[in-house]
Amino acid sequence: MAQSNLFVRVATAVVVVPLLLALMFLAPAWGWYCLVAFACFVGATELFGMTHPGDKIAQILGALMTVAVSAALYFATTEPQVLIAVMCAVPILGVLLPLWRLGEIPSAGLRIMANVAGPFYVGALLTTIALLHRDQGELGPRYVLMTLTFAWLGDTGGYFFGRFLGKTKLYEAVSPKKTRAGFVGSLVGSTLGALIAHFWYLPSIPLHHVVPLALVAGGLGQLGDLVESLLKRSTGIKDSGWIVPGHGGLLDRIDALLIVSPIVWAYTVFVAG
Repeated sequence: MAQSNLFVRVATAVVVVPLLLALMFLAPAWGWYCLVAFACFVGATELFGMTHPGDKIAQILGALMTVAVSAALYFATTEPQVLIAVMCAVPILGVLLPLWRLGEIPSAGLRIMANVAGPFYVGALLTTIALLHRDQGELGPRYVLMTLTFAWLGDTGGYFFGRFLGKTKLYEAVSPKKTRAGFVGSLVGSTLGALIAHFWYLPSIPLHHVVPLALVAGGLGQLGDLVESLLKRSTGIKDSGWIVPGHGGLLDRIDALLIVSPIVWAYTVFVAG
């Protein structure tokens, strides 16, 4: 079963990665944002599917609020009043929505908080990877590629270190399969991504910047993975969805990226200038 799942993962990567690279490097910035906005919608649908089971209307409304947050961050950067209006409107709608879609009273608190936080957790955090592409000019696609390698090579390193070396559990109450060796492997994978970036396609980022950036992003990205595991366990869900063969849902695939992307974006804004 494990070998079969690994084969599906590799086959999915062989198909998806070239398409992502083509869109990243050949398409205009708005084309990349369209993919990000779609990912925001799908990821939010999965998130609200966990917190609002059986309520398709609330799930779709939550996903639409998520896309609204994403679009406001991307398009309203020169119109702060529009951005502020959306940032206020979404929490207001979020707290009022359960009065219409009442559901079971014991789960109302979870649904209220999901309505308020969910659009920002998925929509705001993921949109930073579109801002990276747009705002860094010719280097934008390269920063995006580096961000993806931090997250995905970190996941790959964690998978293989955990599978072949993992014995001591990392945080068994939250994720029984994750090990301390896997966490170290994720740092190794992220650091490998940093070295590839510096010595190959993004030499402008100093080595003494990119390695610490990879370690911070990779470490916190794994904690982001644990957060999503905790969310799934608390709602009794094994996989957030089914859209990515071999990986479960899209949210399962981008949980680390939701943390890594804002960290790299913040680096480009506050450190790299």
